[in-house]
Order: sequence, then C-alpha cells, then structure tokens
Amino acid sequence: MGVLNLTPDSFSDGGCFDATDAADAAVAAGLELWRQGADLVDVGGESTRPGSVGVSVAEETDRVISVVAALAAAGVLVSVDTSKPEVAAAALDAGAEVVNDITALADPDMAALCAARGPGVVLMHMQGTPETMQLDPRYHDVVAEVARYLIDRAAAAVAAGVDPARICLDPGIGFGKRLDHNLDLLSGVATLAATGYPVLIGTSRKGFLGEILATAGHGAPADRRDPATHATTALAVVAGAAVVRAHDVVGTLQAARTADAIVRSHGR
Repeated sequence: MGVLNLTPDSFSDGGCFDATDAADAAVAAGLELWRQGADLVDVGGESTRPGSVGVSVAEETDRVISVVAALAAAGVLVSVDTSKPEVAAAALDAGAEVVNDITALADPDMAALCAARGPGVVLMHMQGTPETMQLDPRYHDVVAEVARYLIDRAAAAVAAGVDPARICLDPGIGFGKRLDHNLDLLSGVATLAATGYPVLIGTSRKGFLGEILATAGHGAPADRRDPATHATTALAVVAGAAVVRAHDVVGTLQAARTADAIVRSHGR
C-alpha cells in the first residue's frame, strides 16, 4: 500500500501537494507509486499525526476526490484514508475500492455505507484521538488488548452487514502507543494474523523508528528512516502480515518480496 498524503501537515510528506498544481502533482505521484509496484494507493486528505487537529468534510473532500477519480480512471486500485462517511461515499463514487478507517467504523453511518457499497475495509486500532493519543498511552497487555479490540470491531462491522471477506485489521502502530507498545505489537503480528483476518502493518518512517535509531546514536528525520522501515517490513511479512503501508514503495517491495520468498521456501 503506497502512501499518498494530500495534506499540509502530515509528519513525513505533508505539504508536498499544496501548490496551485496540487492535484496534477498528486495524481502524478500516485501513478508513480503504482508504476513502482504498489498494489494499492492510499489517498488521505486529513493528517492523523500525533497532535493533529481534524479538518472539515468539505476541505477533506476538496483535497482528495479529484485525485481519487483521476487515479481510478487510470486503472489504479485506490483506497481512501478517512473516518468521515461523507468523504468515503464521495471517494467510492469516484472509483475508490477500499475504505481505510483509523476509527474502525466507529461512526454507524460509515459502517452502513461500507455494508451497502461493499468496499474493502481496513479497521485500525487507536487509543484516543490523533490530537491526544500520545499524551499518556497505557496498556496492561498491548497485543491482547489490541487484538480483542480489532476482533470486536470486525464483529461489529459484520453485524452491520460488512462482508467478513472484505475486512483487514491494522494494529495502529504509533497511534496511541509508546515505543515499547509498538515493539510488542510488531513482535505479536503472528497473534494478530491468527485472528483469521488479513493484517496490515504501517510503520513507514514513524517516530518510534527515530527513537530506536537515536538510542543507537544514529538519529534520523522521518525522510531518512526507510532502511528502518524495511527491517520492520521484512519481520512483519515473516510473521504473517498481508499488507504493508509505505512511503518508499521500491525499497519496501524489495524487503517484502525477499522476506516472503524466504518464508515460502520452507514449504518446498
């Protein structure tokens, strides 16, 4: 899953498409992610970095819909990264095929929309909101608690009419988690995969990678964390992750394919 953020304030690539030719530049970037080998391009119009504040339905819609429509028309498989049912509905009308919701269909209208329209659905775990999630996240057993939450949200989605075969689970690395929580979740990918649902892992360039590197004396800003991202990608794939979300498609794809080949070699 290639990341295409159409925001001025996302932690890694915010502000890349805020010029007058923003839509054209964003479409070109999305097409390049697809050309590089992304199986899905995830288009987002609202930053969810720690401390971020939400935007209106109108603003988010204005940012994403023309880009979604152009990419879909070019044959790109598009997901829309939103928790707003109005934005999701417009994106589906424009050709998106997946709804990636960080609130795991908390809005009943989003659940009803996904049940009626039948897109793929990504349900993510988050403790708190983007504005508050990193203030004081706490867990007794983060893997067990996140797994239980996601199973419960999947059950709620199915009860609302969502096809279980269209559901993917995301533990929400970096969303209301400290460094130790993120590491525990990455160590517990196999537990999440054992739920029977495909698991999406999104670690790309996130702050916990910067913490790890800084502790080792090699701190790096977000746009220099791709090698660290690739390490998490390989380990997640070995543990059973079905989807990895990344800014650097080429490097991530190499890591994922190599790890997958090693895993599959055991079955020969």
